Amino acid sequence: MSDSVLCNVENQIAKIQLNRPEVLNALDPSMAASLYGVITEVAKNKDVRCVQLTGAGSAFMAGGDLSYFKRSLPQLSQGDTSDLEAIFGHIHGIAKTLRSMPQPVVARVHGAVAGFGMSLMMACDLVMAGESTQFTLAYCKIGASPDGSATYALPRTMGTKRAMELALLGDRFDSTQAMKFGLINWIAADHELESKCDALLDKLVHGPGLAYAHTKRLINSSLDSNLDGQLENERMSFFDCATSDDFKEGITAFLDKRKPNFSG
Repeated sequence: MSDSVLCNVENQIAKIQLNRPEVLNALDPSMAASLYGVITEVAKNKDVRCVQLTGAGSAFMAGGDLSYFKRSLPQLSQGDTSDLEAIFGHIHGIAKTLRSMPQPVVARVHGAVAGFGMSLMMACDLVMAGESTQFTLAYCKIGASPDGSATYALPRTMGTKRAMELALLGDRFDSTQAMKFGLINWIAADHELESKCDALLDKLVHGPGLAYAHTKRLINSSLDSNLDGQLENERMSFFDCATSDDFKEGITAFLDKRKPNFSG
């Protein structure tokens, strides 16, 4: 595991930080492998109740490392994509794990959010952005199609026409526009972004973990389910929650007019 991705677990919160600030946290093969490894370990850690993903320095992530791709051009021009297989395996694993892991994942974004940075952000459950953050899908600017589950997330978030606009034009837009598009949940003043996100994490870490896990799964699977299938999924999830200690605590606390102390 390289130091291109850092992870600190404290008070049941895992804070994952992309750590290549000198290149705006651009993704290279080493970072892709490290991020996949870190996220996989966090997902399995039963002591972690919520997760934050952010970037070191002046940006969240400015997309893929173009220097890496330039070095690969001779091989790619011959139609040899073998070196890309590993990085795409990690990219796909990252996107799937973020959506399937039981813990709520909050992306705290600032500066540049471009290319795979947008894909990564959209794979998270909740997003808080600094007011000066700039977004762009950008793939078309280098003659590439989107990756990292961007084409899965975009039409589900904003509809096909708007998704086409962002992907085909690659225009840059700000936090206010990102909010209108439904890509982010909150905008914070740049100097308050960290403290505001910490307050959100504190709220999540004290929430009902089992219910969160089921809720994530239900919402993420809903657009690929028919009504009967989704109703059955909801029934099974609710029954699992209803037999848990958290449900007992939640019901009791509500009737006692006190704040619940969830442990699951």
